Amino acid sequence: MDRRIFRLALPNIITNITVPLLGMIDIAIAGRLGSAVFIGAIALGASIFNMIYWNFGFLRMSSSGFASQAYGARDLPEVMNVFIRALAIGLGGGGLIVLLQYPIGELAFSLVRSGPESIRHVQTYFRIVVWGAPAVLGMYAFQGWFIGMQNARIPMVIAILNNVLNIVLSTLFVFGFGMQIDGLALGTVLSQLISLGVSAGFWWKYYRRLIKYIRKETIWDKLSMRKLFRVNSDIFVRTFLITLVTSFFTFASSGMGETILAVNALLMQFFMLFSYFMDGFAYAGEALTGRFYGAKNREYLQWMIRRIFFWGLMVSLAAMAIYAIFPDLILRIMTNDISIIEQTKEYMFWTLLIPLTGFAAFLWDGIFIGATASKEMRNAMIFSSLLFFASYFALTPVWGNNGLWFSFILYLLVRGVVQTFWAKKALTFET
Repeated sequence: MDRRIFRLALPNIITNITVPLLGMIDIAIAGRLGSAVFIGAIALGASIFNMIYWNFGFLRMSSSGFASQAYGARDLPEVMNVFIRALAIGLGGGGLIVLLQYPIGELAFSLVRSGPESIRHVQTYFRIVVWGAPAVLGMYAFQGWFIGMQNARIPMVIAILNNVLNIVLSTLFVFGFGMQIDGLALGTVLSQLISLGVSAGFWWKYYRRLIKYIRKETIWDKLSMRKLFRVNSDIFVRTFLITLVTSFFTFASSGMGETILAVNALLMQFFMLFSYFMDGFAYAGEALTGRFYGAKNREYLQWMIRRIFFWGLMVSLAAMAIYAIFPDLILRIMTNDISIIEQTKEYMFWTLLIPLTGFAAFLWDGIFIGATASKEMRNAMIFSSLLFFASYFALTPVWGNNGLWFSFILYLLVRGVVQTFWAKKALTFET
C-alpha cells in the first residue's frame, strides 16, 4: 500500500511544491523592487485570484472523485462523461469570469484597505492575469481527471512547465524589460495559456483511445447531473469558505498597516509551502479512495487511510523541524529587507503550529473527495469557519496580529478533528 501511496503522492508533491515556490519567487521578485508596497500588492493580487479560482476547485475535486470511482468500477463510458462535463464547465466558467472581470474587479478592489499605491498595483495585476481564467479552469478539469485515472505524472509535468515558464517569463519581463507588477502579471497569464495547450496535447497522446467510449445520450444524464451538482455545490461551499478565511486573513492584515501586511504575506508562504506539500498525499488519498470506493473494497480503503495518516504525521513533524531550524534562510530567500525579516521573526511561533494542527484536515479532505462524501466535508468547513471568525473578532482587538494567527490555527485544528469524528459515517457504503 505504501508503494501505491507514494506512486501517486510523490508526483503530486513535486507538482504542488512548485506552486508555493512560484509564490515565493514572485514575492522575492517583488521584494527587490525597492518597496514593501510591491510585496503587499502581489499578496493582495494573488488573494483575489485565490478567491476566484478556489471557488471553482470543485472542478478538480469532483472530476477526480467521480473519475476514480468510475475507473475503480471499470465504467469507461462514465470516465469519459466525467471528463467532458468537467472540461465544459471549466472553459465556460473561465469565459464568464473574463466577461465579468470589471464588476468582479471593482468588488475585490473595494475590499483592499491599503493605500492608493497598493491599490493601483493590485488593479494592474488583476486586469492582466484575469485573461488566463479559461486556461486555469480548463487545467483544473484536466488535472482532476488525470489524478482520478491514477496518473499523477502528467499533472506533475504540466505544473512544472507552467511554473518554470511563469518564473522565466516574469523574471525576463521585470529584470530584462524593466517592467514591474505588470511584468509579473504578464508572465503569469502567458504561462497559463501555454500550459492549457500542453494539457490538451497530453490527453490526445495518451487517452484519445477512450473517445470510442463516448455515449452522447449519457453525458448529460439527469440523474448523473443531479449528483454532480449536489457534490459540486457542497464542494463549492467548502471551497468558498476556505477562500473566505484565507482571503479575509490577507485583507485583515492590510488593515494593520503595510508592514504587517508584508510580514503576514511572508509567513503565509510557510503555510502555502506545507499545504501544497501535504496536498500531494491528499491527492493520493483522493485517487485511491475513489478507486477502492468504486470497487467497494472496504479492507483496502481502511488500510490506505491508516498508512496515509502515518506518512502525513511524519511529513508534518519534518516540516516543523525545518521551520524551527532554518527560518532565517527561508525568509532571506523571499526578501532582502532586514527590517521586515526581523519583524516577521516575532510571529514565527505560529508557523511551527501549522503542520501539526493542519495535516489531518488536508488528508481527510482528500479522502472525503475521493468518496464524494461532500456533505460531511462541507459541514465540517462551516463549523470551523464560524469558529475562526468568532475567535478573530473576539481576540484581535486585544492581541492584534497574534489574535489573527491564533484564530487561523484554531480553524485548521477544528477542521481535522470534526472530520475525524465524521469519517465513519462519510465512508459508509454497501458491499
